Amino acid sequence: MEINLVNLAFNLLPALIVAGISYSFFSQYTKSEEGRRRFLLHKANQTSALPQKLQAYERLTLFLERISPGSLLIRVKPYSDDKNEYESLLLRSIEQEFEHNLAQQIYVTEECWNVVRTAKNATISIIRKTNMSGKIENSDRLRETILQDLMDNQAPSEAGITYIKREVGELI
Repeated sequence: MEINLVNLAFNLLPALIVAGISYSFFSQYTKSEEGRRRFLLHKANQTSALPQKLQAYERLTLFLERISPGSLLIRVKPYSDDKNEYESLLLRSIEQEFEHNLAQQIYVTEECWNVVRTAKNATISIIRKTNMSGKIENSDRLRETILQDLMDNQAPSEAGITYIKREVGELI
C-alpha cells in the first residue's frame, strides 16, 4: 500500500509541475493580450478623438475672440443711452456665448478650461468696473472708455488664446 502511494506521488508530481507552469504561462499570456488590446483600443480612441479635441480648441478660441472687448463692443450695440442696460446687454451676451460652449470642457484640459473661465470673468470684471467709475454718463461713453483702456492693456481673452495655441501645439 505504501509503495502504491509513493508511485502515485511520483507519477502525479510531474503532472502537477506541468499544470503549474502551464497555468503561469497562460495567465501571463492572457494579461499580455489584454494589455495589448487596451493599448490598441486607446490608440484608436485617440485617433478618433483628436479631431473633436481640435474642434473644441477652435470653438473656445472663437469664444474668446467673440468676448474680447474690442469685438464684443463692435458686435453688441447699445439700444439706449442707459449705461446699466448696456452693461447688462454685454454681460448677457458673454454669458450666452459661454453657455453655448460649456460642453467643450470635456475635450480640453482642466487647466485650459480654467484659463478660459478666468478670461471670461476678467472681461466681465472690466466691463463692470468701467461702468462703476464716476466718469461714465451713458452707454456710448462706456464703450469709448472700455475701448480706450483696451489700447493700453492686453485683453484677458488674448492671454487665453495664447494659452490655447500653446496647448494645441503640444497636442499636435
